[in-house]
Amino acid sequence: MAARRVAADPSGAPATLGSARRDNAGIVRAAPPLFDFEQVTVDGLDRPRLDAATGTVPDDGVTVIVGPSGSGKSTLLRCCNRLEVPSSGRIRLRGDDVSEQDPLRLRRRVGMVFQRPTPFPGSVLENLRVAEPGLDEAAGVRVLEAVGLDGRFLARPATELSGGEAQRVCLARTLVTGPEVVLMDEVTSSVDPAARVGLEALARSFAARDVRVLWVTHDLEQMRRLADHVLVMIRGRIAYAGPYATLDAEATSAVRRFLAADAADDEEVGER
Repeated sequence: MAARRVAADPSGAPATLGSARRDNAGIVRAAPPLFDFEQVTVDGLDRPRLDAATGTVPDDGVTVIVGPSGSGKSTLLRCCNRLEVPSSGRIRLRGDDVSEQDPLRLRRRVGMVFQRPTPFPGSVLENLRVAEPGLDEAAGVRVLEAVGLDGRFLARPATELSGGEAQRVCLARTLVTGPEVVLMDEVTSSVDPAARVGLEALARSFAARDVRVLWVTHDLEQMRRLADHVLVMIRGRIAYAGPYATLDAEATSAVRRFLAADAADDEEVGER
């Protein structure tokens, strides 16, 4: 397909057009996806946790990963910054093979927030400095404000915070390294509804500031609130990878069964 030219950006900076990027010559070229999973397998005890998983994550917005329990959602997420190492296959981050990158440097590009908050003993500021030792108080205040906490939290003992506050501090600790991507693994499963709403709003705000978000959840209502794009995992494979808007129309029979089963479970809970 022939490259297209677009008007020059007055700033001279590279521009984007959908999933394409304009180079300095003004030529629009196809951009690589955020993540490209190619036949990714992670061996397990009785069956693979990931089984030749293949698909892409677009380089924009919030991508939500859903699927039945044990389908490989968290394993796939952890492979994105090499907390898990595939037995075979390849993962690329914006075209770069993650297996060829220094793990510590990769984890500064691709931060992760876990299901349960993991604050360390000491003050909130000391927790932030675990990720960025040179962080000063002014920068600490700014990153706390970015996650909805005020600067007074810097002096608070991190292990005495509520679940929602601790999760926000863990998110702030991830953000101080300036990541390109934040991986969020069931981060609202152990917080109250108000904290859940706040964390979802933060994910949307990061996407608006060009920090990409991959969010794992078992909650399809949460998927519907958050997702620009969706990955559906079934038995270790990516069964659907595409826009949320086309999920119902383009779902395979296996994906439809998963969506229908989840909806039936929700109805049963609602009737109790």
